[in-house]
Amino acid sequence: MGGKTKSWLRLSTVLLLSLSIVLTGCGGGNGNNGAKPEPKDSAEQTTPGTDGNKVEPFEVSVFIGEAGQQPTPDNKIYKKIKDELGATFNFEFLAGDINQKLGVMIAGSDYPDMMTGNTKLTAAGAYIPLEDLIEEHAPNLKKHYEDYWNMMKDPNDGHIYILPNYGVFNGKLNSTWYSGPAFWIQKAVLEEFGYPKVKTLDQYFDLIAKYREKYPTIDGSPTIGFEILNYDWRNWGLFNAPQHLIGHPNDGGVVVKNGAAEVFANKDYAKQYYQKLNEMNAQGLIDKETFVQNYDQYLAKLSSGTVLGMFDQHWNFQNAENSLITQGKDERTYVGLPLVYDESIKDHYRDRGPLNLNNGFGISVNAKDPVKILKLLDALIMEDWQKVLSWGIEGEDYIVNGEGRFMKTQEQRDAFTDGTWKLANKADAFFGFAPKIEGSFSDGNATDAAAQPEEYKAGLKEYDKKFLEAYGFDSYVDFFSEPPENEVAYPAWTIDLVEGSEAKVVNTKLNDLSTKYLPKAILAKPADFESAWSEYTAEIGKINIKAYEDRINEQIQWRIDNWSK
Repeated sequence: MGGKTKSWLRLSTVLLLSLSIVLTGCGGGNGNNGAKPEPKDSAEQTTPGTDGNKVEPFEVSVFIGEAGQQPTPDNKIYKKIKDELGATFNFEFLAGDINQKLGVMIAGSDYPDMMTGNTKLTAAGAYIPLEDLIEEHAPNLKKHYEDYWNMMKDPNDGHIYILPNYGVFNGKLNSTWYSGPAFWIQKAVLEEFGYPKVKTLDQYFDLIAKYREKYPTIDGSPTIGFEILNYDWRNWGLFNAPQHLIGHPNDGGVVVKNGAAEVFANKDYAKQYYQKLNEMNAQGLIDKETFVQNYDQYLAKLSSGTVLGMFDQHWNFQNAENSLITQGKDERTYVGLPLVYDESIKDHYRDRGPLNLNNGFGISVNAKDPVKILKLLDALIMEDWQKVLSWGIEGEDYIVNGEGRFMKTQEQRDAFTDGTWKLANKADAFFGFAPKIEGSFSDGNATDAAAQPEEYKAGLKEYDKKFLEAYGFDSYVDFFSEPPENEVAYPAWTIDLVEGSEAKVVNTKLNDLSTKYLPKAILAKPADFESAWSEYTAEIGKINIKAYEDRINEQIQWRIDNWSK
């Protein structure tokens, strides 16, 4: 089983006001809007598409392995890239099932110039090795990834195929926005009951039940207590909660204890969670359509303001929350709660943003000019371009105050949460997967507006200021415990199981079984839950779970041996 915490996604936190989730959790100090031509003997003179002062146009075809929307033809950031670096992006977004699409691409060796990372494509030999080309042509990228170089190497052959999009930090890491997993609850629910401190799963569902009983409709539509997303690769909404409820971080389909991984799908601590969902379903708290809806339908329900809670990763529903903000429904936006089974357990939802392996951009074997593409990426990792990609255009999208700090007007803040505006004024389709600086620029400004402390506070709506004040918090991150240092091998979900291997086959079967049997167990009559759970675990017992666990543990040890400093 997989799980992204941007970790994408993460997204990783830092980028989410800049990310279109599609994703789908991010300069020089002079505040320049774009990269200026350097002398030809400069180590950073890697700008593609230039011949002297003349910019030579070239097109880069890009496959994005997620659904998304095309930017407008007059998008100002892509125009700036074209004008100054020569590059025009031709995006193809995923439509339909990712595995079916990849199968067609691989069967016909039909690859665009650049593709988002996927282990199926790696196993098919669809990407070119990048390490030698980076050494020779991309000094900025080499410097960017220098401390992560060995981590980026494919453990199967030692080559670098993908340039990770998240997890490379620079300077001070500001944290005012949380992008990862949590049990989310509408702010209105907590406000209604006097801003209680909610620590356990039982307390959470008790509040939701009380609120739904008091308010059976919201804006004329039936109130939905709890949503569960289990669609395509976004299956963590159904699968991943048990590990957090016992105080572990997101390792995907396993819990890692003392350096050893075990599958938790069939453990008693997982059963406890699904039995609770079964009880909540019997009370009518779980959406009747929850297991038959797709991702877009899920987002539409959240955008309506009628859903009180769900387990999800923040970056995954950011577009829905942006819609609620645009509608002026601030009380219907969400707070992430790091729930545990009982208060003796310390929460471990937040982590320190590990390198997002297997996610980012790779250059395909069909690319006509891989060096030119790599030089483009090398130019765009420079600070001035990173500021453009994250903050926007100085004077239009943000201002610089007398202390040199980046800030926004309220109008600019509102624009950054408007999906239509972003299609014309942001380069999210590219930047979400591109190499990026996270943390701080060399001038001390945060790499993302959501993480700039004074900008975050200035941008808070009156509703949120009052809400945080009621809890005595500075930001919504304060609901979570500070994360400890990551274990060397963390997170296990980024481990490549290897296409065609027994471990990969078992993982696929386990996903299929969970997708089939967990909804049956949750939707069963409470008297029938035990038999439904026994049927599920019996089916798991028929597959070679040990092969899956052995691959994870072998790679955990490999990481410890090769990644330890």
